[in-house]
Amino acid sequence: MITRREVILGAAACGAASLATTRRTQAAAPSLLETLSDGHLVLPVAFLLPKATPDDLRAVGLELETNTGSLAPDCNVTLHRSDGRLVLFDAGSGSNFLPTAGKLPDSLAAAGIDLADVTDVVFTHAHPDHIWGVLDDFDELLFPQARYHISEAEWEYWISEAALSDLPEERHSFVAGARKRFAAIEERVVRFRSGDEVLPGIEAVSAAGHTPGHTAFVVHGEEAAMIVGDAISNDPVSFVRPDLHWGADQDPDKGAATRGALLDRLAGDRLRFVGFHLPAGGIGRVERSANTYRFVAEA
Repeated sequence: MITRREVILGAAACGAASLATTRRTQAAAPSLLETLSDGHLVLPVAFLLPKATPDDLRAVGLELETNTGSLAPDCNVTLHRSDGRLVLFDAGSGSNFLPTAGKLPDSLAAAGIDLADVTDVVFTHAHPDHIWGVLDDFDELLFPQARYHISEAEWEYWISEAALSDLPEERHSFVAGARKRFAAIEERVVRFRSGDEVLPGIEAVSAAGHTPGHTAFVVHGEEAAMIVGDAISNDPVSFVRPDLHWGADQDPDKGAATRGALLDRLAGDRLRFVGFHLPAGGIGRVERSANTYRFVAEA
């Protein structure tokens, strides 16, 4: 029996064939990493940089006043192929967050990837644009065969009373949304701690600050790479002024410290990395530039 969901997904797959949504191909990535677009967000500068002065903004190349304007960060979902596994890092936002996002199913279809072929979904954290996409429009799991992996600290935080008391009322929908997705994946979820090998060759690295259990991942292989999620989330701001408070970070001081430590490691080790909200597919390297850093995207 063909379900309504299958008809809609089939139509989406046909329509997506012409989309240029695969940001990096396997041929260009020796570590078998590529990114797929989930669309983009539209966020006010006043929210993202609540304490930045006009001079701060000009210093990072943003000719905007703090109370006007917006940024439109990309959403890059990382795909990793290895040893018969097809692993997604994060699942995008689905159709119920922002109309400019939720494009991952189309991107997967355009890349010729069947949803049932995804073996694992590994979460950096549980914000809407990273986890809401595990459910389709019918509240069914979009990746029916996958196992789900999330840090113990992140899971425990979002189910705790602190999640509601810590966050302003306008973000309480984040809590409800995370709990709904947790309930859907509970029988398929594996929780890990920092330092654990989440999957063969994939190491969890604490990157807390953006959320209490935010995690980065080092993918070991022919060429190691790090998936940093939202710990480094804007070009140029995160690189030129990593110390600036980022409004999307739940703990801005800790977020800034984490960002600085990751940038130092990435630059020092010349480590390839992927940023969820960075431009041009989000894959590149960090270079030191005078007393600061810069993002060098892969060609």
